[in-house]
Amino acid sequence: MARAGLTTDRVATAAADLADRIGFDKVTISALARGFGVKDASLYSHVRNLQDLRNKVAMIAARDMAERIVPAVAGRAGKDALVAFAHAYRDYALAHPGRYAAGQSQLPPELVAESQAHQRVFEACYALLRGYGLSEPDMTDAVRVLRSAFHGFVSLEASGGFGHPRDVGASWERAIDALHSMLEHWPS
Repeated sequence: MARAGLTTDRVATAAADLADRIGFDKVTISALARGFGVKDASLYSHVRNLQDLRNKVAMIAARDMAERIVPAVAGRAGKDALVAFAHAYRDYALAHPGRYAAGQSQLPPELVAESQAHQRVFEACYALLRGYGLSEPDMTDAVRVLRSAFHGFVSLEASGGFGHPRDVGASWERAIDALHSMLEHWPS
């Protein structure tokens, strides 16, 4: 079969879709090539290697997250911004588990620095924190706390780690309330 209309964007998007279906860690060049009905070598015109492919999926994840988070928090401040950010984050992570996992991977710093999507998410997060009156270095610390809380919660939820019968959504709302309280009373 010919190249099946392959482009770099089409290959990366197919890898992101495959990651959502089978898990980011299971995406391989061979699995992707099978999906296109081509030999592995056909993909090397579009990606250098598996790490390059994984980086491309991570960049798609960053773009997708930015497309959810930035509009969700626009025009909001304080708890309203935190709630909107948190829900956009969780909804994305649960709807796109493979892409989400890719977005958590370590990328070369130059890719992150050049990524408009990453910068948009960073700025949305920092704007949210400025609404709580935080400035550096407290903003960096608060970003780390929020990311840890959001990532920990959605990772446990996605893996079935919450076995207690209490509604997970109710726990999520309480976690957001606790984070809001923490941000309002950030230690100086």
